[in-house]
Amino acid sequence: MTGRSELDHERQVSLKLFVVLSKAYKTLMDKATKDMKQYGLSASEFMILEVVSTKRSIPIQQIGEKLLATSGGMTYNIDKLEQKGLLKRVPSGEDRRIINVEATAEGDALFGRIFPEHAEVIHSIVHGLSTEEKQAATELLKKLGTGV
Repeated sequence: MTGRSELDHERQVSLKLFVVLSKAYKTLMDKATKDMKQYGLSASEFMILEVVSTKRSIPIQQIGEKLLATSGGMTYNIDKLEQKGLLKRVPSGEDRRIINVEATAEGDALFGRIFPEHAEVIHSIVHGLSTEEKQAATELLKKLGTGV
């Protein structure tokens, strides 16, 4: 193939990759979200709790940056987690404009109990690939993401 037909072929391969990647993402997220919901948490709430439990104390805006979420969505979900007694807002000691979010003892306990179970579900979801294939896919997807 040369010239235009080679370019057409490359475009078709790119489109195929995009479609397959989109479908795979949807399938994986549907299964992961179903697992998260069994704990009484939305996917957003679960991911926020994960970030906060890992970081211990983190400014609200940094959570949004890590999860690629809007500030309105963050506020709504943090409000819900706070109402459930899983998170609390704590004013920053250094800057009055910054509000940190921390897990409560109840939030830590819940996350400590459910995360290993969720990690096992994620592991079972991607069982179709070998460890080497998972590592290669991770590297390729990182490369794809940084190339955009």
